[in-house]
Amino acid sequence: MENRIFNIQNNQEFKALSLAVFKHQFKNNKVYRSFCDLLYIDPSDVSQVEEIPFLPIQFFKSRKVLSSLDEIQETFTSSGTTGSSTSKHLVTDINLYKESYLKGFAHFYGNIEDYTVLALLPNYLERQGSSLVFMVADLIEKSKKAESGFYLDNMQELASKLIELNKKGQKTLLIGVSFALLDLVEMQQFNLKNTIIMETGGMKGRRKELVREELHTLLQNGFGVTEIHSEYGMTELLSQGYSKGNGIFETPPWMKILTRDTEDALTINASGKNGGINVIDLANYNSCSFIATQDLGKANENESFEIIGRFDNSDIRGCNLMVL
Repeated sequence: MENRIFNIQNNQEFKALSLAVFKHQFKNNKVYRSFCDLLYIDPSDVSQVEEIPFLPIQFFKSRKVLSSLDEIQETFTSSGTTGSSTSKHLVTDINLYKESYLKGFAHFYGNIEDYTVLALLPNYLERQGSSLVFMVADLIEKSKKAESGFYLDNMQELASKLIELNKKGQKTLLIGVSFALLDLVEMQQFNLKNTIIMETGGMKGRRKELVREELHTLLQNGFGVTEIHSEYGMTELLSQGYSKGNGIFETPPWMKILTRDTEDALTINASGKNGGINVIDLANYNSCSFIATQDLGKANENESFEIIGRFDNSDIRGCNLMVL
C-alpha cells in the first residue's frame, strides 16, 4: 500500500486508491465507522471520491482515530489555546510520515541536500509533540549542512547566518512562524538572493493577526524577496501542501483538497466555490485519510487551492454528528 500511495500517476489511480483506503478505514477504524453509520453510508453506496464521508477534525480531540492495531510509535499534539483541548494524532508507522514529507518536499523543491535549512519556530519548540518540529528536524538532518539548525531566541545569530549564506550563494530555506519572521525583519532588513522564506502561518497570540497580503508584503520588503512561500499542514495530517507565492497552494499526488458547502457539510462544492476545506491525505492510511477541517478556502479547477480563513464555531453546521 505504501508503494501505491507514493507512486500515484494520475486522477484515475488517485480515485481507485481513495476508494480502497475508504473501504479499509470503514472496516478497521471504529470512530470513522461509527460516523459513517450515523450517516447511513456504506462502501457499497460509494463510487466517487466526492461521496466519501469526511470525518470532522474535532474527533481527534476526543477519540483515538486509528485504522491499525499496531503499536503507537509517535503521538503528535496540536498547540491549542489556554484551557482548550488539544488534538492527538496517534501514528503507528512513522515511516509513512517521513516518506510523505520527504517525497512531498522533493516534489516541489528538489533535493533537500541542495539546501541549508534554518528554522525559526519558537512556539513549536517550546512544547512537546509538534509534527512540524519533527519534520523540520529531519529536513535539517537530511540537508547534511553544518549550518542547518533551529533558532529560538538567538535572532542576531540567525540574521548573521542568513547574510553569510547569501554572500556564499548557498541555496537556503528559512521556515518560520509568522510572528517570529516579523520580529526578525523588524530587527534587521535583508536583501536575500538565494533564500526561500516559508511561513507556517499564525501569530499564535503574539501579534495582531494580519491578512495574508499584508503579512507577505511586510516579509517581502523585510527579506528583500519577490515571493513568500507557505506550508499548509496540521497535526492530524501526514502530508503538506505548499505555496510558492500569492497564497496559491498545491498538493503532492497522494493529497487532494475539496471544499464542502458551509450550510450542508455533506455536499461537496464545485471547483472555484468557497467552502469548508476537506482534505484527502492517503498517507494517513493508519488513521483517517478523509478529514473535514475548520479552515475555509477555495479549491481551483487545476487542483490548486487557497485558504481564506477559519470557521467560527458558530458557523460549523452539519459537521457535529457525534462530536459531543
